[in-house]
Amino acid sequence: MDTKTIGKLVKKLRKDQDLTQSEAAGYLNVGTRFLSDLENGKPTIQLGKALHVLEGIGLKIFAVPKANQKLIRYIEERMSDE
Repeated sequence: MDTKTIGKLVKKLRKDQDLTQSEAAGYLNVGTRFLSDLENGKPTIQLGKALHVLEGIGLKIFAVPKANQKLIRYIEERMSDE
């Protein structure tokens, strides 16, 4: 998954919750500029803040070794069903 894909997901979840960037940024205690950069896939954002936003917007983060292709395929298949 790349930064653009993560950004699109964050934006979709924010909009699904009927929040403006300003409202979501306030709720998540980050700046609107940071949230905008995250949603636009800027690759140089602060990882700690990004993880905080992802958790706050309702995502659970997992790190899966690339060598575990069976699990990765399973996850990707379930994600594409949504």
